[in-house]
Amino acid sequence: MESQVRGGTRWKRFAVVMVPSVAAAAAVGVGLAQGALAASFSVSGQQFKVKAGELHGTGFAQYGGIDSVYTSTSGEKKTQVPVAISSFDNATIKNMCQSVKTEIPLIGKTIYLRLDAGKTKDVEASKLYIDVAQLDADAEFTNIDIGVAVKDKTRGPDVKRGENVLPGGFAQQAERADLYGVEQTAWATTAGTFKLSGLSMKLGTDPKMECF
Repeated sequence: MESQVRGGTRWKRFAVVMVPSVAAAAAVGVGLAQGALAASFSVSGQQFKVKAGELHGTGFAQYGGIDSVYTSTSGEKKTQVPVAISSFDNATIKNMCQSVKTEIPLIGKTIYLRLDAGKTKDVEASKLYIDVAQLDADAEFTNIDIGVAVKDKTRGPDVKRGENVLPGGFAQQAERADLYGVEQTAWATTAGTFKLSGLSMKLGTDPKMECF
């Protein structure tokens, strides 16, 4: 399943199940119920899709966590969902597409918002965090450590203040991560800086507007 390539480790069709995020998230849930962990900001009840030709990142870490998600547009109800938090000190992205599907009950239509960037010049991000629900890609990691405690990780940006993770939870880290043919579904993305070169935004009702 894995082979050593120039000091790195290569996986075909890498997925976030590589980190047992559901188990980690279950433990985090216990901490939340006991009031041991601070709650992070709440995210909308809509997942979004991101597709990229290539993603190259330095200072990579991934660990399980919990997002607090609104289950209604009124903002009255929330639930907790497990996520795999992927973080990078710095990342560049080629041919990035991001899309979100929104149901508009008042007019009985589905609206799609699509953003494209990085076709001629790479998208650049620093201190990048992605709360991932699903990820498919071809991936190669350089100097990877698997099974590190979150509090003892030495790569990737610091765990964000208020992020719902267990300090002793399962994590992995690598000096470098190179992903190709990326297709992921996420709940949230945050970054210190996010430079979108050649940004194009479209809004419409055609389902083909989704990135995948």
